[in-house]
Amino acid sequence: MKILFKILLIVILSIFGLILLTALFVKKDYIVKRSISINRPKQAVFEYVKYLKNQNDFSVWAKIDPNMKIDYRGTDATVGFVSAWDSPVKEAGKGEQEITKISEGERIDYTIRFFKPMQSTDNAYIEFNSENDSTTILTWAIYGNMKYPMNLTLLFMDMDTMLGKDLSGGLSNLKALLEK
Repeated sequence: MKILFKILLIVILSIFGLILLTALFVKKDYIVKRSISINRPKQAVFEYVKYLKNQNDFSVWAKIDPNMKIDYRGTDATVGFVSAWDSPVKEAGKGEQEITKISEGERIDYTIRFFKPMQSTDNAYIEFNSENDSTTILTWAIYGNMKYPMNLTLLFMDMDTMLGKDLSGGLSNLKALLEK
């Protein structure tokens, strides 16, 4: 019986060690990007999108729970402005998004902090490029880093599929809104 227990213990520890060893070689960073063409001049699109409060009109995440509690801190469309949400709906959860950098007419960077249902911090940006005088190519991206050994979950989670459909949905909503 002792030998069987030792063998079982060695097998379990070997599997656990192999999992930790595998995590050393799994990527830790991820980025998900989607783009859309909007038939509006770049500056007009930028002037609307730079207001973080306006994301509630096009982001699919903001529409998960129409009754979620939303709080704002600071002056919208400026670095340091924070939009915070709290919802009992698990898919919405609790978190906040902060404007961290604005390159006028070109790009807005954000930090997104999730508190519930799990804690994590990601970064995002929205980038504005002119296709011509009346058309804007808008790119929305979310990127982050999963620390060792949690990065092992990236083997089983397709971040591009999980987040990409939501980014595409939000961009489609924004296009419809701005092209009215």
